[in-house]
Amino acid sequence: VQLQASGGGLVQAGGSLRLSCAASGRTFNSPVMGWFRQAPGKEREFVAGVTWRGSTAYYGDSVQGRFTISRDDVKNMLYLQMNSLKPEDTAIYYCAADSPNWGIMESKRYKYWGQGTLVTVSS
Repeated sequence: VQLQASGGGLVQAGGSLRLSCAASGRTFNSPVMGWFRQAPGKEREFVAGVTWRGSTAYYGDSVQGRFTISRDDVKNMLYLQMNSLKPEDTAIYYCAADSPNWGIMESKRYKYWGQGTLVTVSS
């Protein structure tokens, strides 16, 4: 499975962005997909994760209520709608796939990773 993240950019605080992640390769049926982010000098942080067919979504505390994760398994796409962006949301955002449900918040549990897309939020 190959993952290609896109949609990052520069946005002012309070603005919105929508990230996309396109999956290709073998038949895509990853039970779990997620978004992580990493800011300079910081560890990779869980942002959001979604189980098979979007049945359950999980969010990191810092983005709860502002970000929404979704997936389209027909189009093999993963999305992250980010609203009310803050400067502290600035980071490289990575999409990931294929983790057991119990590891949805743990980056080390994911088998496949995209290359990352940079989100910069100005104050």
